[in-house]
This record gives sequence, structure tokens and C-alpha cells, in this order.
Amino acid sequence: MAEAITVARPYADAVYKMAVANNSLSQWSKMLQLAAEIAEDEQVKLLIGNPRVSAKQLGDIFLEIGRGKFNAEARNLVMLLIENKRVVVLSQISQLFEQLKARHEGVLEARIVSAFAIENRQLKKLVEDLEQKFKRKIEAQVSIDPELIGGIKVEVGDEILDASVRGKLEAMAVALKS
Repeated sequence: MAEAITVARPYADAVYKMAVANNSLSQWSKMLQLAAEIAEDEQVKLLIGNPRVSAKQLGDIFLEIGRGKFNAEARNLVMLLIENKRVVVLSQISQLFEQLKARHEGVLEARIVSAFAIENRQLKKLVEDLEQKFKRKIEAQVSIDPELIGGIKVEVGDEILDASVRGKLEAMAVALKS
């Protein structure tokens, strides 16, 4: 869904710049996550595409659900997105904002895929090693994929560290074919 990301990027950039200027990155992070959750709610999704529901009505419902948790700028953003029929990209705006926030805070996101569950001490050691390698704080997301057979696969940005049995088998197969 590259189109949604393309639509969301200018909004995320604008919110990020405003949040940095106002020193309110964490507040905006929470508000955007809440707004994205509301937009993804099944009942709200039915209202978003309904021609019988006006932009004002949808905005009122949306803001009522998030009662008191949006500041004036966030309320304006939500209303702007609703009026421009862009409220469906709130999830992408939130994701892009989180990436900008992480970069600002010097945090890299690492996706760690393991063949088996990783114990907390192993994960802590792996994250420490990655932080030393990349010289930045690492925020890890761990998932399990039994198809790796054994070992792990780590993705940090556009760099992939494949220490899985499956990856080694594929590398051997390529070497044997050449």
C-alpha cells in the first residue's frame, strides 16, 4: 500500500516538525497511536465510508471516542484528515511518525526472527551486541519462524544479519550451483 504511505508522509513530517518544535514527541506519539486505533476500529470504519455520515458528524464521533486525550492541534489534524477523506491513513501517519521519532532519539528498530523462543537474557545480550555494532540504541521486535530451522535472522534498517540454519543451507545451495 505504497499509495497510503505517500499520502501519509507529508502529514507525518508536519506533525513531527511541530512536535520537535514544541518538545512534545511522546505526547504526539500517544495521540497518533490513539487516533490510529480509533480509525482502525470496525464500527468506525463503517462510518468512514458511509455517505450518510457527514465529515462533521464523523469528526464529532471520532473526537468523542478520544475524549480529552487530543490537544487542539491533534483535534485539528483529525478534522482535517476527515474533511479531506484521508482519515484512513492515520495508521501510516502514526507509523511514519514513530520512525521519525526513533531517528530523532537515536534509536534503531531491529526485527529479530528466531526459530525458537529467545530467553530474556539471550535477547538482552543480543540487543547489547547490536547496540555496540550500530553505536545506537536498539529497540527489538522479536518474532518466531520455525521455518528458519535454527538460529536467528536480524534486520536493522536495510542491513540483514542471517545466522539461521535455513540461510546457511540456501547459501550452500547457491555455492554448489555456481
